[in-house]
Amino acid sequence: MATGTDTTLGEESGATSSVPTLADVARHAGVSLATASRALNGSTRTVNPELKAKVEASALELRYTTNVQAQAVARGTSRTVALVLGDIADPYFSAITAGVVDAAARHRLVVTMSSAGTEPEHVVETIAALRGQRPTAVIVVGSRYVDETTEAAIAAELNAVESQGGSVALIGARANGFRAVPVLNAESAAELAEALIGRGYRDFAVLAGPAGLTTAADRASGFLGALAGHGIRPAESAIVHGGFSRHGGYRDMLALLDAGIRPQCVFAVTDVMAVGAMTAMRERGIMPGTEIAVAGFDDIEMLQDVVPSLTTVSLPLRDLGEQSLELALTDGDTDAAPIRGVVTLRDSTPAV
Repeated sequence: MATGTDTTLGEESGATSSVPTLADVARHAGVSLATASRALNGSTRTVNPELKAKVEASALELRYTTNVQAQAVARGTSRTVALVLGDIADPYFSAITAGVVDAAARHRLVVTMSSAGTEPEHVVETIAALRGQRPTAVIVVGSRYVDETTEAAIAAELNAVESQGGSVALIGARANGFRAVPVLNAESAAELAEALIGRGYRDFAVLAGPAGLTTAADRASGFLGALAGHGIRPAESAIVHGGFSRHGGYRDMLALLDAGIRPQCVFAVTDVMAVGAMTAMRERGIMPGTEIAVAGFDDIEMLQDVVPSLTTVSLPLRDLGEQSLELALTDGDTDAAPIRGVVTLRDSTPAV
């Protein structure tokens, strides 16, 4: 009889085995892998008594035996939360991190942070390394990927986290069965487009970020979809896929201007990209907000020092961090309530 919480990836992904695994117990009981592990492995985090009884009944029926050593390991690591970020230097990620740290302090948990960037292999490697810490929760703040192969590799690592008794929460749309704090990126970007059209803008360019990231893709598609509803379709050359950073916005705006493209308004899918674009305009002798309007997305704290003040979509970034940890520490299979951004019109997009 095999014992233990540490099921292999082969077992988790559906490989056949002559002995029952923890994943088998979870499926039989109709609960998540993390809940099954906590119910059987003596975690300090409580499990709903009804769910615990279902898991124990399934384990008995399947003749699954837990590993006493694994129980001790699970209990010993219950004070660590692993936070996977795109770029800690980006104010978007640092604001979310502050929220996670606030929530962790209330639960007397320790937060470890790792910056994984936007390259898929780095994200997979980062989660694999963090898994060795056997954290009680892993929170992934970086964007998901459009590519299914990449998503599957990340999901395998996160499934391994749950097989060890940890839990997973995402910020963004639910993916591969992992719970999430959903952000309505496309819908919020569409509302921004409607507001800019209401101010008289008809000629747009879009700094769309990396084509492979779902956050960037959702924001760009939502914005462009709303424009199309009004018969406004920017030229393909006015939609630039590039970096997801201040330097990316700076470089991509220079590319637009050097190509002779001078729109009424530029939408960047993040505020830091918009700030970079404004710097590029000034280098070319163009006044942001006067000669070319600019809009971003996120409402990061540093915008308080940006002139002209930047039109954006405001997200409760610190609250997102807090909610993600609370979600990870709560048993169940439901997501948090969806977060819709609020369009905030400022001086960078005056009425025309």
